Amino acid sequence: MIEKILGILATFTIGVISAGGYLGIVLLMAIESACIPLPSEIIMPFAGYLVSTGRFDLYLAATAGAIGCNLGSIVAYEVGKRGGRPLAEKWGRYVLIGPGELDAADRFFARFGNAAVLIGRLLPVIRSFIAFPAGVARMPLVPFHIYTFIGSWPWCFGLAWVGMKLGDQWNNSPAMKAAFHSADALIALVLVAAVSFYVWHKLHGLKRR
Repeated sequence: MIEKILGILATFTIGVISAGGYLGIVLLMAIESACIPLPSEIIMPFAGYLVSTGRFDLYLAATAGAIGCNLGSIVAYEVGKRGGRPLAEKWGRYVLIGPGELDAADRFFARFGNAAVLIGRLLPVIRSFIAFPAGVARMPLVPFHIYTFIGSWPWCFGLAWVGMKLGDQWNNSPAMKAAFHSADALIALVLVAAVSFYVWHKLHGLKRR
């Protein structure tokens, strides 16, 4: 059962970007920023790979990712503002959110205040959950969205750039293509493995709790 769920999730991630173009990036990054663990470390490098094939523009892909972060953050912000920690603790396990992630985001926001939204968007794990404590603190919406976009864009750009460079290596290496038959198939395999490991780790951790 778990293997089927992991396969569906991995196929969904790759398929949405391939079929939806820039809007697919927006959608997936919005899901990630809504505190649902669909990691940007998978989404944006695959978008970058499509940059290497000529399908996407690097800057537009990064901008689409940052827009998605803003849209998804609205959900996490409103949950924090209206329901607070009890609501997240009650329902978080259904989207693979454990108390550890919420604790880390709470501590980070308490330490850095409003600037935590800007800084947190540049940090793994913290970036996916920082909107929640911002909502609990009722941070004003205009600076919240400005900081979210400014902090998210370089993160999305960096991951897409890495994917683009890796894609260039696959596309420019006949030996690699001959060995693995298709760069697309190889990168899809890596993405499936990475997403599967990430979700399995989250499920295992929540089960232990």
